[in-house]
Amino acid sequence: MNDAVIVGSGINSLACAALLARAGWEVRILEREGTLGGAVQTAELTDAGYHHDVFSAWHPLWVGGAAHAELGDELAARGLEYLNTELPTATVFPDGASAFLHRTAEANVAEHGAAWGEMLDSFFPNADLAFGILGTELWSRAGLSLGLKAYRRLGRRGLAAFVGDLVISSRDWLTDTFESEHTRGLLAPWVLHTGLGPDSAASGYMTQVIAVAVQEGGMPIPRGGGAKLVEALVRMIRDHGGEVETGRDVERVLVEGGMTRGVKLADGETITAGTVIANVTPNQLYGRLLDEGAVPKEIARRGRRFRFGRAEMQIHFALSEPARWAGDERLGQTAIVHLTPGLDGVSRAVNEAERGLLPAEATVVVGQPLTMDPSRAPDGAGLLWIQLQELPWNMKGDAAGELDEGDGIWTEALRERYADRIQARIARHIPNLEGAIRKRVVLSPADLAAANVNLERGDPYGGSLALDQNFLWRPFPQSPGHATPVKGLWHIGASTHPGPGLGAGSGTLVAQQLIARPLLRRLIRR
Repeated sequence: MNDAVIVGSGINSLACAALLARAGWEVRILEREGTLGGAVQTAELTDAGYHHDVFSAWHPLWVGGAAHAELGDELAARGLEYLNTELPTATVFPDGASAFLHRTAEANVAEHGAAWGEMLDSFFPNADLAFGILGTELWSRAGLSLGLKAYRRLGRRGLAAFVGDLVISSRDWLTDTFESEHTRGLLAPWVLHTGLGPDSAASGYMTQVIAVAVQEGGMPIPRGGGAKLVEALVRMIRDHGGEVETGRDVERVLVEGGMTRGVKLADGETITAGTVIANVTPNQLYGRLLDEGAVPKEIARRGRRFRFGRAEMQIHFALSEPARWAGDERLGQTAIVHLTPGLDGVSRAVNEAERGLLPAEATVVVGQPLTMDPSRAPDGAGLLWIQLQELPWNMKGDAAGELDEGDGIWTEALRERYADRIQARIARHIPNLEGAIRKRVVLSPADLAAANVNLERGDPYGGSLALDQNFLWRPFPQSPGHATPVKGLWHIGASTHPGPGLGAGSGTLVAQQLIARPLLRRLIRR
């Protein structure tokens, strides 16, 4: 019998397996696809010699997270090397003006004024509480301890104010904190990377966390592509006796007497295990993997009805020469550049997408991995990674009134026409773009959903992060946290706390809880 079987091989699965295997657990990862890593993939999408991070690309949450802190040295010994930059992010506005976020408080105060320093002075005294929320199993003794720590430090009224600040919207926080529209426009797009919008509850808290995290940690990427992290983790798991297998589609979690007994694969094979860790969306867990009656009906019903968020699109450019930005020359040295009119522009595009419209002026994420890692493209060439996070899955129209949405589904023709709009937007700021394109590859929400079962409806963030599916209530209020009603069955992934990103937070939290229970492992192995 295996100590643990893990369904899926995304970053949470790999981190969880590495921690467990290193602690002596017999771990087995089962991945349905032919490649490992989930949304962490590197491929020559456009042309030979151009190495694109196909889905996710930037690793600040991983490098700043608990899993990397514990595993980093062993992964480095297996060939993983991180590169970083002093210019992690910037925003370019329609008139060509730009704003930058730097790696030091002094540089950011010089760029954004005294308000930046005041923000840091307010944030840092309770930074351990703010980051602790994202690194703690909230429904546990550790979560209770974090709450008591906050109460002892802040008092009753102070704790109430702190919790109130946690649910403030990004719009309200940015407006209250910064007078500069450029500073607001620099930070507002980062809310999209958390699956929220600037008017969502808790988006102000996430804006603060990201602003501080990027200042302190930069925008690190692995040399050679994100797949290098996957390769190092897989090597580490196997070195510690774990197994990692592809082409292994889990069809059912086996439950007997309210306890998991293992899994059944689509080919009929049964694999026994005392612990099953499922890195899937709730509708998969409660609608496919568990038999009817395995959990209470209301939990199964809510799991199957789990809500997903906005969809996204990716555009990959292979260029014959580097992108040459108009305006500030530092833009060509910046890892991620957002194109947006500002806070109101981000809010408007989110609102249009959530109403089923193609945004008239989407927030465009322009990633430039060559600013740190020139090995990803031939000498003298250019490479751009584009992300669009404000798209509907089913379309009711085009807010710009230019494109025919047809039947409201993502066709290849609509995908390319919308990408043409985005390309034209980028070309206004990168004049040599269109003349330098060797090849363009576009992945629509439908392409993303087809590529990875966890990218349901083209949502890269594991489901809506509205407050009733976030923090204490993630994945949903009837079954929060990572333990499930089935003993020995754990739920991890972007659909669970602390949500999306490459921090491997949920996989790490579950591994820590299992390792801390040696008696549980002994009982499993009987």
